[in-house]
Amino acid sequence: MKKILAVIALTCLFLTSCSDSNSDANSKSANQKGLGTSAHDLLSEDKFDSMIIEVVYVEGYEPSATAITNFKNFLTSRINKSGGITIEKRAIPSPGNASYTDAQIIAIENANRIFYNDGSQIAVWAFFADAKSSKDTDTSVILGTAYRNTSFVIYENTVKKLSGGLNRPSTTVLETTVMSHEFGHILGLTNAGTVMQSDHEDANHKRHCNVSSCLMYWESESGSNLFGGNIPQLDAQCIADLQANGGK
Repeated sequence: MKKILAVIALTCLFLTSCSDSNSDANSKSANQKGLGTSAHDLLSEDKFDSMIIEVVYVEGYEPSATAITNFKNFLTSRINKSGGITIEKRAIPSPGNASYTDAQIIAIENANRIFYNDGSQIAVWAFFADAKSSKDTDTSVILGTAYRNTSFVIYENTVKKLSGGLNRPSTTVLETTVMSHEFGHILGLTNAGTVMQSDHEDANHKRHCNVSSCLMYWESESGSNLFGGNIPQLDAQCIADLQANGGK
């Protein structure tokens, strides 16, 4: 039997919609920048004192309520937002794809995203897909990708297939881990927009922590600690990085 390697991916994409008017495009441009460029704004209260996370999922692929609660607790523990963190969820019909390319993921965001930075509130988009990534292979699958400064995708169909069974992590644990890991990239970890306070980037897996027990370790979602129901946490070095960039 082939061993399937689950991967949490990191991608920088710079595509925007050509159909937007100039004023509309300008209002969205702050949320269409490179990965990690808004880390300080997300972590601190210097510019934004509240956050809204727009969770959009294909019908039938909603993340569990417990995973959403775990995810929000993770954010609250690391982000300074005295005005609070709001999570807005809604479903959309399936686009009917057997797999998703990066361009298709961006097109879905461009067509469906409602919330953008507004006043003192910063906005984040999260899409839960009903099919796999087009980059999956026979031996490697992608569970999630952070691809813009305030955008990430979770391949929920793949997450469900790799969880909830014998010798597999629970779906809630895997969902929580992948969501938190992807948001860690949006927060600039590791060495992806938030300056490292010590040298802990994995030389063989850039933008990931070299501590195997850390949430930001490249293979954290498939580690044995998940089977016991434990969600990986950020290690002291990643926490120090976030604190130096305005976080808790």
